[in-house]
Order: sequence, then structure tokens, then C-alpha cells
Amino acid sequence: MFNIATVPKSARQALSQDGLSLLNPAELTATLKLDNAAWAPGWSALTDSWNRLPPDAHLKDGGHYRKRRHACFIQELPTGTITQTPHRAHWQPTDYNALHGGFERWFDPVEPAVATAPAWTDLLAALGQLFAQVQPAARWHIEAHQFRIDTAGGVGRPTPEGAHRDGVDFVVVMMVARHGVKGGETRVFDANGPHGVRFVMQEPLTALLLDDARVIHETTPILPADDRAGSGFRDTLVLTYRAAGFQAP
Repeated sequence: MFNIATVPKSARQALSQDGLSLLNPAELTATLKLDNAAWAPGWSALTDSWNRLPPDAHLKDGGHYRKRRHACFIQELPTGTITQTPHRAHWQPTDYNALHGGFERWFDPVEPAVATAPAWTDLLAALGQLFAQVQPAARWHIEAHQFRIDTAGGVGRPTPEGAHRDGVDFVVVMMVARHGVKGGETRVFDANGPHGVRFVMQEPLTALLLDDARVIHETTPILPADDRAGSGFRDTLVLTYRAAGFQAP
């Protein structure tokens, strides 16, 4: 398990055998069969929306380092059709998130122009089709989270809850931008054993795909690259796919 740096595997094979797949940008678009010449400019046009994320008002550690937006979608299979749901709260049980679980968290919605953009919906749909090859499902209940973690206060915590699972079937962590920071090491561990891998996601469109039942994951804090508080940030898109419905109280 966790031999992502040795013999190359397809994402489907890696997810089936290892519970995770780490894809560089070229591998991501090839794996998802996205026409990069058409898709990449459309995606690039959406990245400015990370500059307009409102603060996360639910951080229980008293921090002010996280901004985010949230949206939910349903994907019907095998057609792959994506439909956005009415805006809803994000909820996790305390079994999966001891810090922020057990209560409804309402976040500002993903901007309509982003949530309906072909580059956005094509990405979500292609990932869902890939996951259905690993675990057949009638539909996916998808939650999308735009995150910005900044170092304005000196330190930013991508996963203040620590190493965790999300209570879903599959998780995607995709790098959108990284500027003026150090740290932010991603760590993925076997949920039932001692094995794990560690790496830093640097390049935009690097994507980590996880089988949430088989692994736990976290990302270490980020610090300003020059050891002084500043405007450094780490932007990601986190997607979760769950066959059994959205998690709710």
C-alpha cells in the first residue's frame, strides 16, 4: 500500500488497490478525459473567485485564517448529469469531526457563475464517473468547498480538526493556488495500519483522490514564507462524493 511514487498506476487502479491517487495536472486532465485546450482556460477564469471568499464564521479555535464557500450537487449515474441542489447546511457527525461536527454550518454559497460554469460541472461530473468505476453507485451526493487558508495572523491551519475521515465515499483535494507560504504538508495514512505518505502539493491542478473508508488525511499548518505575517495563502477545492445521501442530523 501507498506506493504512489513507484510504479505508475491509473487513478482507478490506485484507488482500488491503495485507497488514494495523487495526480499531477497533466495526469488529472488525461484521467478525466477533459479537453485541456478548452477546459483549462475555462477553469482559469474561475480561479479569481477564490479572491472573493467570505470568512468562515464557525472556527472553534478562535482563528480567522479560513475563508470558504460551499455548494451541493447530485450526479445521476450512469448518465453523469449534474444538478445543483437548493443551498443547504454542511453537517458532519462528531465521529468524523470532533472539533466542528454535530451542528449545522451555513456557509455562503459558491457564486452562481462558478457553480454553473462548464469547467466546474465538467470537473465534478468526470470525477463522479471515475469514482463510479471504483464503487458502483446510482447517484453521488456531492459537496463542494472552496477554501482559502491565509497567514495574515501568522499561521493558517488547513485541517484544524487534525487527521480525519469525512464520512463519505470519496474525497478530492485539488490545489488551486499557493502563494508566499511554507509548510502545508499533506499526510495520508492507512485507516487500519501504520503506513502512510507525506508530500506538499505545490502546482495548481495537482489533485489528491481518496477512498475515505480506507484512509485518514490531514494537512499541516502553513506559515509565511519569509517568517513574517503577511498575505500568503493556500487555495484548494475540496469535493466529497457520497452515495447514501448528504450527511444530516
